Amino acid sequence: MDGRLFVGGGGASYGNPQFLRLDYANRHGLVAGATGTGKTVTLQILAEGFSAAGVPVFLSDVKGDLSGLAAPGREDVKLHEAFTKRAARIGFDAYRYEGFPVTFWDLFGVQGHPVRTTVAEMGPLLLSRLMDLTEAQEGIVNIAFRLSDEQGLPLLDLKDFQALLIWVGEHRAELSLRYGNVSPASIGAIQRRLLVLENQGGARLFGEPALDLSDIMRNDQDGRGRINILAADTLMTSPRLYATFLLWLLSELFEELPEVGDPDKPKLVFFFDEAHLLFDGAPKALVDKVEQVARLIRSKGVGVYFVTQNPADVPEDVLGQLGNRVQHALRAFTARDRKALKQAAETYRENPAFDTEAAIRDVGVGEAVTSLLEEKGVPGVVQRTLIRPPSSQLGPLDAEARARVIAASPVAGKYEQVFDRESAYEILAERAERAAVAAERAETGEDQLEESEREFRAARRYTGTRVSRSSSVRSQTGESLGAAIGSVVIKELKGTTGRRIVRGILGGLFRAR
Repeated sequence: MDGRLFVGGGGASYGNPQFLRLDYANRHGLVAGATGTGKTVTLQILAEGFSAAGVPVFLSDVKGDLSGLAAPGREDVKLHEAFTKRAARIGFDAYRYEGFPVTFWDLFGVQGHPVRTTVAEMGPLLLSRLMDLTEAQEGIVNIAFRLSDEQGLPLLDLKDFQALLIWVGEHRAELSLRYGNVSPASIGAIQRRLLVLENQGGARLFGEPALDLSDIMRNDQDGRGRINILAADTLMTSPRLYATFLLWLLSELFEELPEVGDPDKPKLVFFFDEAHLLFDGAPKALVDKVEQVARLIRSKGVGVYFVTQNPADVPEDVLGQLGNRVQHALRAFTARDRKALKQAAETYRENPAFDTEAAIRDVGVGEAVTSLLEEKGVPGVVQRTLIRPPSSQLGPLDAEARARVIAASPVAGKYEQVFDRESAYEILAERAERAAVAAERAETGEDQLEESEREFRAARRYTGTRVSRSSSVRSQTGESLGAAIGSVVIKELKGTTGRRIVRGILGGLFRAR
């Protein structure tokens, strides 16, 4: 493989063969182009190349087309002749049909192994982004996470977070003094957002067992990198959930992986399809986080490739980090389109042989304008390129073939069974139950006290003993202040209303535990 991936080439009207160097593959990349211009095939052949070089890949299958990576191409398909002719034209002598090791994942657990994280691992920033919260509401989420740490209340799934929000609401007065205003309206709005998230299937994202990052960084027995495919055709109906999950995964890689400098080849390549969903309406804090991750994660040996329709979908600070670029056709039907086309052309190192802007506008399906990093990380001169044909099946696997791949996966059975260990919800419920029992005992004690007092008074009347006013005063004066307060509290706790009050004032019990 000589440390390079063959991307494509051409003939007399095209440039030299184009290779993506593995030692610069962690300097990120961009695959862009209008719908129907060949981005999916480019994504497919890049995944094949990285897998063959022993580099694990993670990508999302937005249209359901990429599952064919698990099976070899076939000679009986109508594009067989076109593929073989193109391979010969661009000098791809090693072209042959083959399948690649694939692990299927699915947030909903239908088309692949379930993939989960915990609320705590998601963190307040991404969780707030997922629910599209205001700044004030995000502040309450941050308070809840702080209390989770201080009170020892693990946040694993959504019911843990919902229970903690209820506790925050019950103690909003004292929390407002410490952290700032905690309004019931904001808490109610967050709870409603959680309900919407549950209805979208987001509850399946949170829980245990959580995804082990090592399971997406595996190599097959023959040394090829496993291609992890996230089924996203259903997930795309909740675009914010899709984008936030992928950003969480990218952030986890950044946080967990050790520094490796500039390796000979990446430890993992991450493709972010429909990348515009990550930035649409994103707050500045989130965009800054993406820029930080893109800038620093390459030192962890991870290459990130954004796949989108237009380079303008990616903020300039992030776009500047993407060294390897494959630009399919952009159409210029409007003034805005023409401006975007011109801006895209200006980001490439010029080739005197042709006009870059015209080339981006005119390249056909399966063709692209490419610029890949060369020696010392210098961007290559822009070239018109015929993208090589895929070796794996073009199009989706059928349901039976997918089921066989899932059953033979090295992680089969690891994530299918959900378990629910003790966390915030269970701890809060247990404490509330203990408080209710204490209130009930206090109520029983008060009843017994009143009965004893009635018996005493009845006995006093029977013996004719007279209690003077002065002795009564002395008796009352002799009572301790604590006993008097205790008597009042016990009376207030009597009955169902009292038990409800106890359930609402559990802060002291939390601190005492």
